[in-house]
Amino acid sequence: MAGVILLLIWGMVLAAAKAPKRHSSGRPLPAMPRITKPVLFNTPEADRILEALQVFPPDNPWNEDVSSRPLHPNSKNMIASIGADRPLWYNLDMGFVLIPPGQKRVPVKVTGYPGESDKGPMPIPDNAPIEGWPLWAKGTLEQVQRKGKGDRHVLVVDPVNRMLYELYAARRTDTGWEAAQSSVFDLKTNKLRPDGWTSADAAGLPVFPAAVRFDECKRGMVEHALRVTVRKTRRAYVYPARHYASRHKNLNYPRMGERIRLRKGYDVSGFHPHVQAILKGLKKYGMFVADNGLDWRISIAPDKRIKGLDQLNRVKGRDFEVIAPTGPNEGPRARR
Repeated sequence: MAGVILLLIWGMVLAAAKAPKRHSSGRPLPAMPRITKPVLFNTPEADRILEALQVFPPDNPWNEDVSSRPLHPNSKNMIASIGADRPLWYNLDMGFVLIPPGQKRVPVKVTGYPGESDKGPMPIPDNAPIEGWPLWAKGTLEQVQRKGKGDRHVLVVDPVNRMLYELYAARRTDTGWEAAQSSVFDLKTNKLRPDGWTSADAAGLPVFPAAVRFDECKRGMVEHALRVTVRKTRRAYVYPARHYASRHKNLNYPRMGERIRLRKGYDVSGFHPHVQAILKGLKKYGMFVADNGLDWRISIAPDKRIKGLDQLNRVKGRDFEVIAPTGPNEGPRARR
């Protein structure tokens, strides 16, 4: 009898080993391609790598299905404060680079928030793109790396080790990089930044997991929460955010980390397929208030392969709703 039980257990182990791995969205997760050099975000090679990448565990807030979450009791007033009649719009901002696991580390000098930054050196390659390049940050990559204004985010992803490195107000120097803030995120865990710490985003959240990418638009579904900016936020933050950036205490203003979703009944059928992918993601995963900025602006990789984006302004603030948030031990993270 004991032998039979052992055989059954061994059979189950073998079956589990042979079963295809699944992405948090439910689709099959292919094997990670071999990465031998830094790969820019707007290439077919990047698409194959990203298709095989699980960003944070399936129960992480970024991967949480919030389509059935109840409304926040103050949803209507918060939407009104952002602008019920204002359109959804986008920034072609958050490009990134995918690096091999042995990428050389270089010095990073932190000038703005050293007490709330992760220390270098960091594996930043020579071809790391600056926010907005190549679509609106004009010039050669080397020129843009060294000169220019704006938030100048740099996002570096190590898909094999599942690590993320992000810089804010970054600039390449003769000896390495300089930045106002630097953050490191382990994409294998749900670990947050220390309470009260900022990141390359004002909310203390990572930026890369929120960016809309071509590979997921092509598949027909953005498979994670997005980030959105609004002009007026409250002097507060809610999980998974770790930091606020406001003096306002008005309860009708959203907190950093407030989660907003597109209402379930919104008809997306008349939009370009890439825009449908974004809107479907906003219904299932929503978007986090992540920074102060122009109202209703989401982040999209500056990839010219993504089409139809000007249709987003057909979606208005009144088409969204603020949901009741889940905490660190709620939703898919609830202890069972």
